[in-house]
Amino acid sequence: MNIDYLLNELPDHVSPADREMVKRAYRVAEKAHRKQKRSSGEPYINHCLAVAGILQELGAPLPAVVAGILHDTVEDTNVSLEAIRRDFGDEVADLVDGVTKLTQLPRVSHTGKRSKDPLATKGELAKETLRKTFLAMGDDVRVVVIKLADRLHNMRTLSHLPLEKQKRIAEETLEIFAPLANRLGIWQMKWELEDLGFRYVKPDEYKAIASNLAERRVDREKTLDSITDTLRQVLHEAGIDAEVTGRPKHLYSIYRKMERKGVPFEGVYDVRGVRIQVAEETHCYLALGVIHNRWKPVPGAFDDYIATPKDNFYQSLHTAVIYDDGKTLEVQIRTPEMHENAEYGIAAHWRYKEGRRKEDSFERRVMWLRRLMEWRSDVDDAGDFVDAMKSDVFNDRVYVFTPKGDIIDLPAGSTPIDFAYHIHTAVGHTCRGAKVNGKLVSLDTKLQTGDAVEILTAKRGGPSRDWLNPTLEMVRSQRARSKIRQWFRRQDREQNVSHGRLLLERELRRLGLEKIAYESVSKDLGFTQVDDLLAAIGCGDLSLSRIVASVIPEETSDLDETLIAETGAEPTRVSDEISVLGLTGVLTRLARCCNPAPGDPIVGYITRGRGATIHRQDCPNILRVKDRERVVQVSWGKAQQTYPVSVRIRAYDRDGLMRDVSTLVTNEGINMSSIQVTTKNSLAIFDVVMAIKNVAQLSRVLNRLEALPNVLEARRLPPG
Repeated sequence: MNIDYLLNELPDHVSPADREMVKRAYRVAEKAHRKQKRSSGEPYINHCLAVAGILQELGAPLPAVVAGILHDTVEDTNVSLEAIRRDFGDEVADLVDGVTKLTQLPRVSHTGKRSKDPLATKGELAKETLRKTFLAMGDDVRVVVIKLADRLHNMRTLSHLPLEKQKRIAEETLEIFAPLANRLGIWQMKWELEDLGFRYVKPDEYKAIASNLAERRVDREKTLDSITDTLRQVLHEAGIDAEVTGRPKHLYSIYRKMERKGVPFEGVYDVRGVRIQVAEETHCYLALGVIHNRWKPVPGAFDDYIATPKDNFYQSLHTAVIYDDGKTLEVQIRTPEMHENAEYGIAAHWRYKEGRRKEDSFERRVMWLRRLMEWRSDVDDAGDFVDAMKSDVFNDRVYVFTPKGDIIDLPAGSTPIDFAYHIHTAVGHTCRGAKVNGKLVSLDTKLQTGDAVEILTAKRGGPSRDWLNPTLEMVRSQRARSKIRQWFRRQDREQNVSHGRLLLERELRRLGLEKIAYESVSKDLGFTQVDDLLAAIGCGDLSLSRIVASVIPEETSDLDETLIAETGAEPTRVSDEISVLGLTGVLTRLARCCNPAPGDPIVGYITRGRGATIHRQDCPNILRVKDRERVVQVSWGKAQQTYPVSVRIRAYDRDGLMRDVSTLVTNEGINMSSIQVTTKNSLAIFDVVMAIKNVAQLSRVLNRLEALPNVLEARRLPPG
């Protein structure tokens, strides 16, 4: 793209003065980036114009397009923010500032003093940049749309970077930017970011699906053309003018569906999709009636997102029918306005020149985003902030009812504690129990859409520190976590230090790491005094999981030497995951005729509706198979190294205790090589040897074991 093309693409209503501002922005950026090249070797200014072009395609207002041209000048050149403000005004300068990365981020200790370390790590810089962008989004949503446009063009040109950097950026795109585009309702950006991220994160799976699609494209397009013609004719005969098009399948959505359903490519490919656009909302329901009258609907496949829009304001009717050939046909029905909102989301209102309705819709979207991020000023740590965005903003939502019938919107996976803090901080602090749909439930119960929730409170008291333990999964929302931490911060410092010491001592004792010096842990985490570390643990600002991560370096996935059993037992390498045709997640089962074990040479036999059956290569049954096209190459997954760790569990004996312990350990994906149980005076002692992969896994399973009813203690036994 060049500047002339961009100017030609601007709408006719853009004034000569505004067009001149675009030219000035180009001249400033071109001069500033003149000596800079991208990894591909092309001039850097091409990236700036490409970002502006993406924003123009979305219909972004002119200040956002100008900011798109200038978005990297402050970060990468000698142009100052003050100069941008002087030459282009406050609006453009604020947008540029919102998307500018922090190139020098001094470490700040938890005491509020700057550390001597000159720079933070790249990971911290990236998270702090995201935090800054999301904070700016609360004031002006255009900031994050510019950031998305910047990321989209970077993903389009990612092939010129080293492989390691490609994967890191692509993973961040799938975790942060694609979900963000989805939350803003910008489908056009979401699907392209997902497919591009998928291409670099899982290249083998991407190539396999792309190849399968390419091989079947001609047949698929021919079939869809026939289907759309038939639908158009049926609707026309019913007096409904409609635009009927095939709905494109995107590679990442196919992959996710294969994983979710545990089926091979053919199981997803056979599902066809069409989109119908009609003039008015009432015509949507008329078209639905015509289609259901002509073809048999699939039970449970109908969703009315017009009457009840999705939480990102998406509207459409979804249904599925059995078409004439006996195969499933998915159908979406919507108006042109609904389609515009579905494709462009929060940016859709930019594409309309008139109409209060569009402005009101935009304001509702912005207010909704701000409500989702009410906690943003309470979180200082960039890593916690990004994690909170993933849980509270990007994830799905659940809708539950108060006793008065009011609807409460919470992140999926929320518990009664999250609900209590959403009602009022005081209700959260004094929460002691809950009823869901009239029945008493535990406080870690996951709420579902439609649940009626009632909180049982005490007259006084405060939250439990266990609520902040991520392993116990008692609190999901950042809003609740922030309120709980604030409560503990207000407690007496000495009390927090004392509680922090108890928590740290217990955790290190359970893991068999009593010899670890508190001073070294404090220094590693940026605290100048041990008491500052203990106070941070006591008030909930610092989780024990971060302590564990600092004790055992993140670079190694294996257990530290201190956790290797001193019995002379060698670490074990196990692998039970199977890769089929380069695609993970396909449903597999081991054949009973030959019972293949990890390490055996194996092949797979595709069975309709049941995925792949895994046989040894020398199995007589597989050697007799005549339909060789259904025999596929498979391989055992990557082996994982585990270590035998002895754990002792002390508990008051009760019915089902043994079952609960073994079920919990199994659900954590841990094998038990031996278990001995002794009972005396109603006290049960379990001595278990577990195959543990890393310290984080050991800490998690010990936490969850101690949360079981009647369990007094779960800890690692010392060697010998």
